[in-house]
Amino acid sequence: MDQLFEAAPVRPSHEVESADLATPLAARVRPSMLDDVIGQEELTGPDTPLRRAIEQDTLRSIVLWGPPGTGKTTLARVIAASTRSAFVELSAVTAGVKNVREEIEHARTRRTSARRGTVLFIDEIHRFNRAQQDALLPAVEDGSVTLIGATTENPSFEVNAPLLSRSLLYRLQPLGDAAVGQVIDRALVLPTGLPGVELETEARAVLIAAADGDARVALTGLEAAAEVADGPAVTATDVQTALGRPHLRYDKAGDAHYDQSSAFIKSLRGSDPDAAVYWLVRMLAEGEDPRFLARRMIIMASEDVGLADPTALTVASSAWQALESVGLPEARFALAHAALYLALAPKSNSIAVALANADRAVERLGNAEVPAHLRDAHYKGAQRLGHGAGYRYPHDDPSGWVGQRYAPDGLEHGDLYRPGSHGLEPELQAWYTREAAARAE
Repeated sequence: MDQLFEAAPVRPSHEVESADLATPLAARVRPSMLDDVIGQEELTGPDTPLRRAIEQDTLRSIVLWGPPGTGKTTLARVIAASTRSAFVELSAVTAGVKNVREEIEHARTRRTSARRGTVLFIDEIHRFNRAQQDALLPAVEDGSVTLIGATTENPSFEVNAPLLSRSLLYRLQPLGDAAVGQVIDRALVLPTGLPGVELETEARAVLIAAADGDARVALTGLEAAAEVADGPAVTATDVQTALGRPHLRYDKAGDAHYDQSSAFIKSLRGSDPDAAVYWLVRMLAEGEDPRFLARRMIIMASEDVGLADPTALTVASSAWQALESVGLPEARFALAHAALYLALAPKSNSIAVALANADRAVERLGNAEVPAHLRDAHYKGAQRLGHGAGYRYPHDDPSGWVGQRYAPDGLEHGDLYRPGSHGLEPELQAWYTREAAARAE
């Protein structure tokens, strides 16, 4: 497996920038030179296009895609240290459209007055909404800024296609155990790291296994273990105590997102409340966007519960509103509420079946004529054309229901909607059948 940090000679202390020890270890030991960075060697190895572009300062807009702790921010920092352009960083968590436009204006001024380019680094660019990404597009297109976007999620789904098409996409892979080991070893010898700490062999193995390919987790765990250790020697017990619980890997850019969300929906559909809540809580713990989970439950409420329990859609929609109103962690209660309700609700896919049948009917019937009595009769001259003639207004009937044809020719009652046999749907269908029979008589 490619490695993130190369074993490099420790530079003399006077060449190492001083670092505030209150700064997290991962930030203190982050490489600032390309030669100090290893790993992702298919991207940063000798004579690779990305390395040449960094060294020659000819980088064009790029998107770095990969799991946490694989070197996306490290590469951005290396570019910052090597480019002659101004380097500006925005976080998609805190920046809005106003901030983006302000930086673009600064970049254009810098370009015309000082003839200096701007590299704009946006961490977690997948968190930018469409309006924010659209605000970037003209500046990327005309070269006002060189964009570096970092994302843990599949850019094909999370980054606007026009923006992605104007950028080179580089995918970073999880680190192998040997690479994580070198990250740890490097942190133990750098003056800005933990040079006085002694990590026992077993502790090192536990830390590597817990990191599961994430360099940041390894360094955070190492620093925490050193703080709880009784003396300079760090034991396996110290590492386990510091970590508290296993590190859960959840690559939202890869299979984990799709596999676990599939398991979540299938647990709801299969009426297993325990499994449904487990997958919900696990995905939240691993960093899944709670809005994605809320949206999936809203869809499922109609697709898989439907008219068997019409209240399910209200419950799912209310969970979305609660999430928007109070956010996490409090909204976990509302999300779990909706998940348990949907799992326990009777199921019917009659809405999904009706939609599929309707799609086929639309294709089959083409430009079917609207029956004359249903046509708009409000404009001048419509009555002379026979529009609306014979239409019966349901509210004029004491029952609120009249028997008349609403479908175009070629579409008969029951062709599309076929009621399910669970929950409230049989009762709804029975009422409709009774009313229709009475009117027919």
